[in-house]
Amino acid sequence: MMTRGRITAILGPTNTGKTHHAITRMLAHRTGVIGLPLRLLAREVYDRIVAARGPSVVALVTGEERIVPDRVQYWVATTEAMPQIGADFVAIDEIQLCADPERGHVFTDRLLHMRGLQETMFLGSDTMRPAIAALVPEAQFVRRERFSTLSWAGSKKLSRMPARSAVVGFSVDDVYATAELIRRQKGGCAVVMGALSPRTRNAQVEMYQAGEVDYLVATDAIGMGLNLDIRHVAFSATHKFDGRRVRELFPHELGQIAGRAGRHTESGTFGVTGEARILDDGLIEALENHRFAPIQRLMWRNPKLEFGTMDRLVASLETSPEHEILVRGREADDLGALKILREIPEIRDRVQNGRDVKLLWDVCRVPDFRGISSMEHATLLQRIFGFLQEGTIPAEWLEKAIRRIDRTHGDIDAISKRLAYIRTWTYVAQRSGWVQDEKHWRAETRAVEDRLSDALHAALTQRFVDRRTSVLLRRLKQKESLVAEVNDKGEVSVEGEFAGRLEGFRFRPDQTATADEAKMLNRASYEALRPEFHLRADRFYNAPDTEMDFTEQGGLMWGDAAVGKLVRGSDPLNPGVEAFVDDEAGADIAEKVRRRLQHFIDRKVAALFEPLLVMSKDEALTGLARGFAFRMVEALGVLPRDGVANEVKELDQEARGQLRKHGVRFGQFTIFMPALLKPAPTRLRLVLWSLHEGLAEFPESPPPGLVTIPHLPDLADTVYTLSGYRPAGERAIRIDMLERLADLLRAQDTRGGFEANPDMLSITGMTLEQFAGLMQGLGYAAEKGERPKAKAAPVTEAPAQGDAPMTEEESVLAAETRAKWEAEQAEKRAAEGEAEEAPAEVENEVFYTFRWAPKPRGNRRPQGDRPQGQGRRGQKDGAPRGERREGQGGKPARKGKGGKPASQAPKTYSSRPEKKADPDSPFAILAQLKDQK
Repeated sequence: MMTRGRITAILGPTNTGKTHHAITRMLAHRTGVIGLPLRLLAREVYDRIVAARGPSVVALVTGEERIVPDRVQYWVATTEAMPQIGADFVAIDEIQLCADPERGHVFTDRLLHMRGLQETMFLGSDTMRPAIAALVPEAQFVRRERFSTLSWAGSKKLSRMPARSAVVGFSVDDVYATAELIRRQKGGCAVVMGALSPRTRNAQVEMYQAGEVDYLVATDAIGMGLNLDIRHVAFSATHKFDGRRVRELFPHELGQIAGRAGRHTESGTFGVTGEARILDDGLIEALENHRFAPIQRLMWRNPKLEFGTMDRLVASLETSPEHEILVRGREADDLGALKILREIPEIRDRVQNGRDVKLLWDVCRVPDFRGISSMEHATLLQRIFGFLQEGTIPAEWLEKAIRRIDRTHGDIDAISKRLAYIRTWTYVAQRSGWVQDEKHWRAETRAVEDRLSDALHAALTQRFVDRRTSVLLRRLKQKESLVAEVNDKGEVSVEGEFAGRLEGFRFRPDQTATADEAKMLNRASYEALRPEFHLRADRFYNAPDTEMDFTEQGGLMWGDAAVGKLVRGSDPLNPGVEAFVDDEAGADIAEKVRRRLQHFIDRKVAALFEPLLVMSKDEALTGLARGFAFRMVEALGVLPRDGVANEVKELDQEARGQLRKHGVRFGQFTIFMPALLKPAPTRLRLVLWSLHEGLAEFPESPPPGLVTIPHLPDLADTVYTLSGYRPAGERAIRIDMLERLADLLRAQDTRGGFEANPDMLSITGMTLEQFAGLMQGLGYAAEKGERPKAKAAPVTEAPAQGDAPMTEEESVLAAETRAKWEAEQAEKRAAEGEAEEAPAEVENEVFYTFRWAPKPRGNRRPQGDRPQGQGRRGQKDGAPRGERREGQGGKPARKGKGGKPASQAPKTYSSRPEKKADPDSPFAILAQLKDQK
């Protein structure tokens, strides 16, 4: 044991300013070294000293981080990484960790051997006084009292946990479960664990210290000198797994953690929560008064190692101490790894001398950050040892290992594992001489760790912090008015947190908010929305009609926002409107929006149904014409002819002429106004009709431009009529195209039968099969037939003049002779190796013959309307005989049976032209042969 300068042991409970005092004393010297128990705490102290003296004279050395400027005066390090240099000042914090089963031997070694040239300082619990007095008799003791009081607060549920509380758990699962409950009940919390990187831990602590969250969930890592603004510490458990077994926490461990409550002169409390048992009265008194049993055993490991062989190294590590206070601790991870590697034949072959043994020991001291298994960790160490014996770790291998880790996606567990893996390579990169271009790899591993740390912080925050709830609760406690605002997208935020969206004139709160949150959000949001409602109402009232539209279900839109809906009015062409405006906007805003919507739909109806409305107001229409005009208005411009056959029959030519002037067309199947068959009027007509009929779901209009659409059996024929189509079989054809088809059918022999010509197929856009189905739907019978396709006549030599034509027997004989000759020629070509193409089979041509097939019970073929301005036999409108029937073709009226006039005789609706025989039929050929004879 060495004795240099003054040795002081500053002992006492937490919140006594021991660490702060040590930093002040170190800065009073020219050089100094301070050892701290956690990498997190080392980074915190480093930042404080850098702020005081600048980064050029302060070094930070940990197992995974090394910042060493050229003119170092002050060294901040973890206890394991403390440099062995001659500094004026040396301090070791949390010296009571000498009793820790895993790391205690390191602290004991520093207690025994680390000395400052002028001053040495040990900081820790008063329980270390006897041990230090026995091992370092020259040490002077200074007791520091706690700045504030610590008192017992009993058991509290998480829902009743006061603000600025820390809940302590002793496993990752406990920490995450507690954090999730606090997020749901309190809006969120920060998470602090020893396994976090300094960057992640600092981000979480900063979030807590800044007041963004009022709760902290942590492991016992907060007991190691982290200075936080904590008013209450609650234990969620009083036992933990120490690496070997689950045991109850020692009283001094509970005191170390509970002592974090209270800061400087502000008092703190401690208690339990969840399933943790109530503490005994004696233990509570000990914690409140900071009186604990002294530590009687310190962990120790022989610092004088022998590197002759692996066995000698193991033996020196397992040497027992000579002092009664010192005991051998549990087998450390590095010794366990050495024992595993010693049994591997390849390692035994490689280790030949003391230099190899020392290198192997350095490799074994790589911490098992991954924590997978001892054998897995030993396998990695074997690989690293093999590389180092040959020189350095290959850059390609190291880069590949780091690249596999450098991924920031995934959940908290996945990112935490990658962060633990990168710590291994960060440690390796910090070792001098292990990699080429150490500066590059240290920066590379640090950058990956920073990225993973940021990702882990984001993941922890996203999972365990509801920023909106925490902000609202904090504001309400401060009794300040909540600040809400609306952006140009209609998004409403309260204190910077999303609260909902303004859609038109209705506020849609965020659905993820709880009932209490929603109440607060709505109250704050409507405060910001009051002026916004007035601004929007003004813009909406002055907006052009082009910014508005109606949906096929009767909704009224302003851009992408629904602002109202159509309601049933006095008649289909005069619908009403209902505005979608929140009650909080006020009656004036609602009435303003309603008036603008009514103006819009009134103008839309007036523009799209202008011909219909003009006709209804024409005072020149009188009598039957005026009555029929009202029928057209009621039907919204489209009437099936078979439903108004009697009314049409009663109209004289003058009345029809008046209606035609307004665009009414008397078609064979439908009476309609062509201008109202366009897509826009059709879409509105369906909406108005559905609204007037009180339908729950409105039918949609067909896509524009289609001549035919499918005929769905469950859809009423009225819907097809209003859509501008007439059902016919499995399809429905557009009304105007159907009338064009009717014009073509008038020229056909509908009684004797006719075939579809290209014009008919072109109008409908159908195949022959589809056209046959359409015609059947219109009342025609379709007979399918086949015939050989017409072939070009072969070129033959003309018979000589005067030669008699061949008889039937001669023609048959000639055919047989020609067939025999062709067969001989084919065999000859096959023998010569020529490819012979088989004659293509000629498919028969399919055709349909259509005939008018009236249905029973007096079903009559629909009547057509003659061209405007012409009467019977080409006379002008107003001829006494009325309009001619379809199919008469202008012929004089024929007499029926018994001399009855044609109007009383059965209707034929077609003329019967002279039939011509098919020249290609067998009967025609026989007739020619017969004529030749």
